[in-house]
Amino acid sequence: MTRGTAFDVRRLIRPLRGNLKRLLQQLVRTNSVAIPPGGDETPAQQVLQSFFHDQGVRAQLYATEFIEKSGNPLVRKNRSYRGRKNLTTRLSGSGRGKSLLLNGHMDTVPAGKAPWSRSPWSGAYQGGRVHGLGSFDMKGGLVANAAVICALKKAGIRTGGDILFESVVDEEWGGGGGTIAARVREGDADACVIPEGTQLDIYRATRGGFVVDLSVDAGDPAAYFSNAEVVSPGVPFGRLLGWVDACSKNRARIKSRGAYATFSDPVPVQLLAMQANQLDPETPLSVPSRATMRVYFQFLPEEDVPAVIEGIRDSLKQFEANDPFFRKYPIQWTPLNGPPLLGHELPADHAWTRCMAESATAVLERRPVITAAPYPCDAGLIHRDFGIPTLLFGPCGAGAHNPDEYVEFDSVLRTAEVLLAAALDWANG
Repeated sequence: MTRGTAFDVRRLIRPLRGNLKRLLQQLVRTNSVAIPPGGDETPAQQVLQSFFHDQGVRAQLYATEFIEKSGNPLVRKNRSYRGRKNLTTRLSGSGRGKSLLLNGHMDTVPAGKAPWSRSPWSGAYQGGRVHGLGSFDMKGGLVANAAVICALKKAGIRTGGDILFESVVDEEWGGGGGTIAARVREGDADACVIPEGTQLDIYRATRGGFVVDLSVDAGDPAAYFSNAEVVSPGVPFGRLLGWVDACSKNRARIKSRGAYATFSDPVPVQLLAMQANQLDPETPLSVPSRATMRVYFQFLPEEDVPAVIEGIRDSLKQFEANDPFFRKYPIQWTPLNGPPLLGHELPADHAWTRCMAESATAVLERRPVITAAPYPCDAGLIHRDFGIPTLLFGPCGAGAHNPDEYVEFDSVLRTAEVLLAAALDWANG
């Protein structure tokens, strides 16, 4: 990879700048929220399909509902895919090179109830940033992927291997259904890159993840305003929080042998939410008879995840057995999304890792940081279950899954340039 190549990819991407910014703003302004079991991604997919059409690229929308009856063991049973469409396009190569998959997801999480300083769907461009829900996670990355396809098409460049673009549904909430549908329909590739937000670092590994609700029902609401004892899980739940804290400290002692070796807390245990009664005028003053906490466990790629979860459950049962309240009122264990997501790790010396690093060095004029993702994503599915070597490389931004999310637009262009350089090198190698 040479400085000349870096100049060439800038020359190919720069003319698209205005169109790419407008596309990103339009995608952010188009609601594509997914809330299990369903999602509303298709209108945004149609926006992207129209953009491709205007750029002379034929892209196809297709239904993903077929996976519900496919018998594929990876498909989550608590999801519905009716009306949810993936978008794909392929630039066929000459057959004399390696293929590359450009994967990304169109769905976003909900905007949440916390206030935003501007509308979550504003798509406003200010200070070099595009603001709004999904801008960083990960519509900016999708735009970078689309730029690679359009640049190659406009320049009339035919690579040796195929370049496959896909915008999938159902990545959020640990779904994976859109990616599964894409692999069943479109087949495999020799390498994959997902432009999730990485701050222009290369992530060669992702964590696994598992979210569980711990609930306790205790007491009788009819006992309130009576001379009977008022039993509630509210105060005992504080002791359960102590168990979560102990579990977190125990997991923090684990040391990674691989990509997460430099992380101070490679396998965090996080309390996502707690709920008993609501703090609002619609909820009368009363002692709660039910309390729930949502806990998020993460795992290293090399861990035996089912065995780790079994150990966590055994620890919880021991805690329950030692606590008089929870012996009487058992803790209910309810996984939020079904089975856990699994992480992945691509070796630092793998040919695809080296290709991405060399391309990023040439374009960014600095050696990129090669590290690991602080989150799970579809990379685990693509790499582990479909055998495609997978990296993450994407733009700079902040606020994913939170108010005032944004992506730095120039970093979207940098991402596109690096991905284009890597595609040219990999598919012609």
